[in-house]
Amino acid sequence: MRLVIARCSVDYVGRLKAHLPLATRLLLVKADGSVLVHSDGGSYKPLNWMSPPASLRVSTPDEVDVEVGVVEQWTVQSAKTDDRLIINIHEQLHDTSHELGLDPGLIKDGVEADLQRLLAEQIELLGEGFSLIRREYFTAIGPVDILARDASGRTVAIELKRRGDIDGVEQLTRYLELLNRDPRLAPVRGIFAAQQIKPQAKVLANDRGIDCITLDYDAMRGVDDSESRLF
Repeated sequence: MRLVIARCSVDYVGRLKAHLPLATRLLLVKADGSVLVHSDGGSYKPLNWMSPPASLRVSTPDEVDVEVGVVEQWTVQSAKTDDRLIINIHEQLHDTSHELGLDPGLIKDGVEADLQRLLAEQIELLGEGFSLIRREYFTAIGPVDILARDASGRTVAIELKRRGDIDGVEQLTRYLELLNRDPRLAPVRGIFAAQQIKPQAKVLANDRGIDCITLDYDAMRGVDDSESRLF
């Protein structure tokens, strides 16, 4: 990764046009081809960027740009579109490169795999008389998180998310359409379970006959003392 702190102006040219006036900024050039422009504010979000695949070309500015103080021009060209990020550098204050190596990725507590395992172990949270058929029930379009049976013996497909949105409901809908073609399982109903479920997702789920259940992850893993809570 290359880190450059420079006084620069930035122009995005393509489907959209955007301009950042001259100021001191941090330029990140990553090994994957992406280039990000950061300021000292605005939290984690870059002011502008070019996503990979992209190529970076460094050139000498023309006479007009030289007259206004540009010493170097970066052109970051998208490989898929005509979009370009043009960075006019007036002064470089810092320039270093670092080899970061392979990153193992972010390990989160409470990811969907943990929710799946805990819910399979505590399947009764879905209702009295529920029993587990299996986790990761494979279908032609992907695995259903949990396949269970309710108190009446009906098959239930459960889709698990940390944060439930419309895409999760759509995913479960596709699973239900496929599962209900199997006479060994049909009729199959669906349950959309998540730690948080967006209102739009609840509306769509209810419209499609899918039940929604909000999961208390702390309580499921036994670290939530409900008697100590005020509400």
